[in-house]
Parts: sequence; structure tokens; C-alpha cells
Amino acid sequence: MRAPVRPALVVIAHGSRDPRHAATVHALVRRVRSLRPGLRVATAFLDFDVPSVHGVLEGLAADGVRDVVALPLLLTRAFHAKADVPAVLRDAPPRLRIRQAEVLGPAPLLLAALERRLREAGVAPGDRASTGVVLATAGSTDPEAIEVIADLAREWRRRTGWRAVRPASASAGSSVGFPRTEDAVRELRAVGCARVAVAPYVLAPGFLPDRIARGARDADVLADVLGAAPEVARVVLERYDGASASAWVAQFPAPLRDGAYDSGRPRASGRVSRSSPRP
Repeated sequence: MRAPVRPALVVIAHGSRDPRHAATVHALVRRVRSLRPGLRVATAFLDFDVPSVHGVLEGLAADGVRDVVALPLLLTRAFHAKADVPAVLRDAPPRLRIRQAEVLGPAPLLLAALERRLREAGVAPGDRASTGVVLATAGSTDPEAIEVIADLAREWRRRTGWRAVRPASASAGSSVGFPRTEDAVRELRAVGCARVAVAPYVLAPGFLPDRIARGARDADVLADVLGAAPEVARVVLERYDGASASAWVAQFPAPLRDGAYDSGRPRASGRVSRSSPRP
């Protein structure tokens, strides 16, 4: 009996006017392909860059692909994951069966990627007890995303023994929930950290990561963005595997197999319903 064809993976990045963003996304996707030979992986962008999500999905449908896992290349479940991605997926060709994977974060492997970037920037394991780390994010007004980042900072310090870990935001305004990067650096100095390192919790270079870098000018160390770190590529495949495994069950919604479907209506399973109203 022939094994079923695995769904294609479409990695959906935000996009940026900064060409470094797309270059980094493509480098990450190449690493994903190297870890999973034979898996069809396509890259698409919500804005600014090409190819667009719609164009990629049209191309897959034209090639006879039936099943797709759409993975938002995002670190938190904020507006883009909750609204933008589902909206664009509802415009996909009707022949495609699409399942939206979870966003990348939170995940232990992402903490490992942050640790990797700090080591590469010159922070040694023996520096932990005297070093404060700024977990510098792009920023979000979404309460769920803010809570996830705060929990991540606490978990990172608990697991690894840094002197302190402070979440920070590149975005301005009190609604983002965290201080700016430069203010977090000053806070860590004030609580007695002999050394301060800034770890950008962002995937690719661009406008906001550049703002993080400017805010880190008084820090001792600025790590690189997560980019194509092998740990990030492994998280991509973990999210793909989780979504694709449930996608096979979703092909047979009756009788009920996993609680995801009831009379063809999706619940919280990630399946995209093209008949649903736009957010």
C-alpha cells in the first residue's frame, strides 16, 4: 500500500522593505529543507516581498498539490497570526485543503537559539551569574503575546541562571507592556548586573531590530537575530509535523475523530474555513 503524500509546507513570513529580511527568511527555509529532504517547502510573504501567499498557493494548486500546512513565521500569536494569515488563506484555491500551523513560540528550542546567539556574541557560560539579559522583542499590544513574552523571560532566567532577564520592546508606547530596550538596559545596571547583554527575540533584520540595536548602545553585548539558527528550523518542522498529523484526521470529519470537526465546521483545530467571515 503506497504511503500518503505529506502536505506541502508554506512558510508565511511578514515581509519587509529591508532586503535583509527576505534574505534571512530564505536562509532559514533552506535549512528547513536540508533537515527534511523530500518535503516540499515554499516561502511566501504577507507584505512588501514576493512571492505573495496567494501566488504561492495558486502555484501549488496548479501543480496538483492537494494538502498544505501553512506556517506563520511568527514568534507569538498576535494580530498577524490571528487575523492576517487566516484572512489570506481563505482566498486560497478551493481545491487546496489547508491547515494553519501554530506560531513558533513559545518553545524550548527558541531559548536554545537565544543562548546560541549570546555565545556567538562572546557571552561565556561562566558569565551568567553576573550578566543581565534584555529579551528584546519587536513589541505587541496583544495581551496574549505580552503574557507569553513575560513568561518566557521568567522561564529563561529560571532555567539558565542569568543574574536577571528583562523583557523589552522596540515599539514605543505604554500599550506594548514592556520598557524600551535602552530603558531595560538601564534597569539591569541599576539592580547591580556587572554586564548587560541584549538578545533580540526577532527572526530577521529590519526596522524594529535596527531600533533594538540602537537601544542596545549602552549594553556590553548585542547578540544577532535568531535568523536561520538550526534550533529555529527544528521548531518549524515541529510545528509542521503537529499540523500535518492532525490534517490527515481532518480529511475524514465524520465520524468525529479528534474533536476538531462537527458537521464540517472547524473549531480550534487550525483548519481554515473559507466560508467564514473575514476578521
